[in-house]
Formats: sequence, C-alpha cells, structure tokens
Amino acid sequence: MATSGKVDDSSPTRAARLRCPALAGSVLDLRKLLIERFPHAPAAAATQLVTGLAFLDEAIGGGLPIGAITELISPQVSAGSASLIHALLETAQRDCYFLALIDGRDSFDPQPLGNACLRHLFWVRCTKALEAIKAADLLLRDGNFPLVIVDLVLNPPEELRKIPQTNWYRLQRLVESTSTACLVLTRQGMVSSAQLKIVLENVWSLESLEQENTISRLRIRVQRSHLQREEIKIAGAN
Repeated sequence: MATSGKVDDSSPTRAARLRCPALAGSVLDLRKLLIERFPHAPAAAATQLVTGLAFLDEAIGGGLPIGAITELISPQVSAGSASLIHALLETAQRDCYFLALIDGRDSFDPQPLGNACLRHLFWVRCTKALEAIKAADLLLRDGNFPLVIVDLVLNPPEELRKIPQTNWYRLQRLVESTSTACLVLTRQGMVSSAQLKIVLENVWSLESLEQENTISRLRIRVQRSHLQREEIKIAGAN
C-alpha cells in the first residue's frame, strides 16, 4: 500500500487524508501517522456501535456489531450509500470519535460536510480494491477507530472478484480482537465472513436527494445475521 500522498495538516479543520495510488510504498509511514494522530485505542465496552440513525439501529438490533464485519450491499449506485457515509460521519462528530473511511475508488465527496465533521474523518484514498483491502488490514490491526468503513461500491466487479475469500476471513479475525465495527460497502454480496449482511433497497433520483431529511427514508433489509434470530427485518418508509 503506497503512502506517496501526504496527510493534509495545513488546517485543523480538514480531514486527515492519505492517498494510496499504488501498492509499492511503505506501510511504516502510515503506521507512524496513526500513532501520532490517534495514540490511544478506545476502551472496549459495548457490543454494538450505535449509529444514531433510528431506521438502521432498529433494523439491526441496536447498532453495528463491534468486533465483526457488517456488509452493506448497495445494488444501485443511487441507493444512498454516500448519504449513509455522510450520516455516519455526522454521528462520529456528535459522539466525539474518529471514523476511518477507506475509499476504494477515491470517490468520496466531502463538500456537503462542514469542517467540524471533517475533523473526525481519517480518509484513505485508494484507486483499486486490493489497495483498500490492504489499508483495512492495517487499520484493523491498529485498533484505534470505533468505526472503519471500506467503500467498494464503485470498484469494478472484475476487481472485486480478484479479492480472495481468505482476505475477508483474515479481516474478520483481526476485527474480532478489537473494539471496532467494520462496515464494508459493496454492490453485491461478496464478504463471506460478514456476521451481518444488510441491503439498501432504494433507487434515488436528484429529486429525491433534494427533499428534506432524505436519510430517514432509506430502506434497509437484513439479508443475513449471525447476531440475532430474526432472518429478515425491513426498516424505513416505502
């Protein structure tokens, strides 16, 4: 995983950002950066990370499972995954913790968010899916982030098919020993080790995005859960 880019320290109001355009750089640079910026791991206590989004927390039994991978499947690009990331970052600001976003296609748009939100974001900017997996491996080993998001929604299917299933099981083993919730966003189910699989059932237009309180209208379906007995729950308005 490369570290040819630099974290933007020019202003305390900006997100910590790291570019990883290739795999040839030094992992030590990123590890040093993590130690400097996030020196203390959060104390392990709860078994779920409450997102503060009622439609999501109610559907999955209280929050994202800590010490486990949750796969969020977004079959349509316009299903609302970007809005969900923004909402989770606002929760991180509200609850005063850092959120790590591993951006698999360097597609995250921070523009709609204020500087106060971006102070709580550690943004790893990748261009390929395998780069994102390597970044996730390192961040989960570090264990300093209550929430690590791996966004692969815009990565081409041929890239995603090259990710061995053993990689997902390794990430699951890493997260099990931490107080981190790991959320992986994909276009189709591919994370065999995910303890919880949920599906976004929306097809939004520009008109939809312009309406007030759009995030509360996200429809979530639980596809598979090893954390609760109910197989399927649906949340959100039609």
